[in-house]
Amino acid sequence: MKKTKSKKILKYDVVFEEAEEGGYTVYVPALPGCISEGDTFEKAKKNIKDAITLYLESIEIDRKSALNDTIFYAL
Repeated sequence: MKKTKSKKILKYDVVFEEAEEGGYTVYVPALPGCISEGDTFEKAKKNIKDAITLYLESIEIDRKSALNDTIFYAL
């Protein structure tokens, strides 16, 4: 039987702040360092979606790498 990958729907609170020089800065409090910006609200919204995707992909890569680099000893 063929295994299929399932996708999870994840929801995060996102904070939009109007920048003094115009546009928006946006970040995800639950994902430290996940921040983006945009000249318009819609552009900032698109950019933070991309940033969240990249952030979560990097966590998954780091997790897999850490598992591959771990040496287990039986005592």
